[in-house]
Amino acid sequence: MQVSVESGEGFERRLIVELPAERIDAEVAKRLKQISRTAKLDGFRPGKVPMNMLRRHYGGQVLQEVYGQMIETSYKEAVRQEKLHPAGMPKIEPKEADEDGLFSYVATFEVMPEIELAPLEGEIKRPVAAVGEQDIDEMIEKLRKQRATWDGVERAAEEGDQVRINFKGTVDGETFEGGSADDVDLVLGSKRMIEGFESGLVGVVKAEKRTLDLEFPQDYHVEELAGKPVTFEVEANQVSEEVLPPVDDDFAKEFDAEEGVDKLKADIRENMQRELIQRIQSRIKAQAMDLIYRMNKIDLPTVLMDEEVKALRKQARERLGRSAGAFELPREMFEEQARRRVTLGLVIDEIIKQNDIRVDNDLVRRKVEEFAASYEQPEEVVKHYYASQQQLATVQNVVLEDQVVDWVLDQADVSDEQTSFAALTEQG
Repeated sequence: MQVSVESGEGFERRLIVELPAERIDAEVAKRLKQISRTAKLDGFRPGKVPMNMLRRHYGGQVLQEVYGQMIETSYKEAVRQEKLHPAGMPKIEPKEADEDGLFSYVATFEVMPEIELAPLEGEIKRPVAAVGEQDIDEMIEKLRKQRATWDGVERAAEEGDQVRINFKGTVDGETFEGGSADDVDLVLGSKRMIEGFESGLVGVVKAEKRTLDLEFPQDYHVEELAGKPVTFEVEANQVSEEVLPPVDDDFAKEFDAEEGVDKLKADIRENMQRELIQRIQSRIKAQAMDLIYRMNKIDLPTVLMDEEVKALRKQARERLGRSAGAFELPREMFEEQARRRVTLGLVIDEIIKQNDIRVDNDLVRRKVEEFAASYEQPEEVVKHYYASQQQLATVQNVVLEDQVVDWVLDQADVSDEQTSFAALTEQG
C-alpha cells in the first residue's frame, strides 16, 4: 500500500492511497471460492460451478464489496501510518483501476489543530460569603408566599393585592386573539400584563369598570400587535389581599420538618449552605473557563464548528418545540457559542494531556455523594451512579473539569471578593 499526503487550505489534507491489484484479486478469489460452495447456476450442481462463470456472474459485485471494505481498513492504516488526526469523517473518491491494475482512492478531510497553550495571565475573584440569619428569614418569607391564601376585602385595590377581572381588548376597534378573558386572577405588581395595565387598576373597587388606553411594547411577541395602541375595558369582580401563614410547627411540618420551626430553619440553613458552595464553585469555574478561552484563541477546523452549530441548533429546536415550526434558526445565532465550546474542549484536553491530570476517584465519590444528598435515600442514589458506567462517566468528566479549574487557579492571580448569599443567587 502506497500512501501520500497533500496539504490543502487551512486544516484540509488529501490522503492518496494506492492498493495493489494482487491484494484485491486475492481477496476476490477467496470470496468467490466461498460463494462457489452454495452458488446455483442453471446446469450446474451447487459446488460445481466453474470459477470463470462465478467471476462472470458475481465478480463485479464481489469486487465492489472488497474494494469498499479495503478502503475502510486501509484508510485507518494510512491515517495511523502518517500520524494524522482527522477532525471528522473523510470524503472518499474511489478511482478505477489503471492499466497496471492499480486501485487507488483519495480521502479528503480536516485534521485537528496543534495547540500551544498560552500562559494564563489574568485575575480570578473568589467569592467569599456566608449564610446569615437574614438570608434564612428571607427564605422563610418566600416559603410563606408559596403557601399564601387570598381573602376578599371591601376596599380599593393596592399594589400586591389580587384582583379578579373580566377584560376585553381592542386594536383599531377590533378584538384580537388572546385579548379577552373572564375571571382572571391578577396580582397587581406581578408584571404579567403589558406596562400600564396593572398600575391602571390600583385603587379599583369591586364591581368598578375602567378603560385603559395603553400601547403594546415594540418587542411584543405577537408581531402584528407590536407598538400598536390598544384599549382594554376592564371590570373588577373581586379584590383580595394576601394572607401569609404564621411560622409555627404546623407550617414547619408542611416542609417535612416534623420537629418544628427550629428543625425547619436548620434544614433551610443546610440547603442554603449547599447551594452557596455550588454558587461559589460555579462562579470560580466560569471565570477559569473565561480565562482559558480568552488566552487561547485558536483557529478551528470547519467540520468541528459545523458539528457544534448543528448540535446547538438541535438543542434550541427541542427547547422551542412546536413554536419553532419549520423555521431554520440562522447559523449566526450559534457561531460564537459553538466557537467557545469547541475551543474550550480542545484546550482543556491539551491541558489535561500536558499536565498528566488524571481523574481523582476520591473526588468522584465526594461529587456523587454531593449529588445524592438532596434525595430522600442518598445511599440508593450513590449505588445507582456506581451501577451505571454512563452515569459515572458523566461525574468523572465533571470532576476532571474541576481539577482543570484547580490547575488554572494555581496559574492565575486569585483574590478574595466579599459578597453575600443574596448577591450570588441573584447573579446565578
